[in-house]
Amino acid sequence: MRVKATISYDGSHFFGFQSQKSSHDTVVGSLNVALKNLGIDSNIVGAGRTDKGVHATNQIISFDLPPFWNDLVKLKKELNQKLKYIKIKKITAADNNFHARSDANKREYIYIFKTKSVNVFEQNHIGYYDDFDEQKLKSALKIFEGSHDFKLFCKTDENQTNTFCSVYKTYYKKYKNYHAIKISANRFLRSQVRIIVEASMKYAMDQISLEMLIEQLEGDKKHSTTLAPATGLYLSKVIY
Repeated sequence: MRVKATISYDGSHFFGFQSQKSSHDTVVGSLNVALKNLGIDSNIVGAGRTDKGVHATNQIISFDLPPFWNDLVKLKKELNQKLKYIKIKKITAADNNFHARSDANKREYIYIFKTKSVNVFEQNHIGYYDDFDEQKLKSALKIFEGSHDFKLFCKTDENQTNTFCSVYKTYYKKYKNYHAIKISANRFLRSQVRIIVEASMKYAMDQISLEMLIEQLEGDKKHSTTLAPATGLYLSKVIY
């Protein structure tokens, strides 16, 4: 039986979502250990391959169960007892052809940061930037909406042949001392959100011009190459 699970995790404890030969300290690596302890040996597919240090509040995964595992309530309880820094929020039966990544129609990320000192309890979960112009940030984010070739807004990935994405909506809001940027799209490339956030914040802090942002988006010249700190990024929603 194939199942679909909604999970959350604290990315500060992992070297990213995807399995790595050099480290077992990944989200998939930890899930595999817990599943194998319950007699489940299955390929885990995730809707989004988050970077090292990036968190998730509603990541979606799919995997297959052997015939003797048909009590999903018990399975959820058993997994949560074995997992650390990962929470299984929900497990449901899925169609045998369901694929958590390729079947997803929309993904949403939220970037949370402060312009004041980040305290010891926030340092692994909140980003930090200097003071900025909120209207300029909104203007910068707006240019990314629509369908574009984001080849200069992603990390190089030899397995990535298509760099076109459709960004449905960008959003900025302030709440007390916290700032939030939300970006939703049909798909995201490697480190794309962090590069977009960083470039947008550079414009909002008068470090680059809007024309330079547009020039980079049009694929003419790269003006911003750094990434927003991973600590503030959350995969918040996946829609099918």
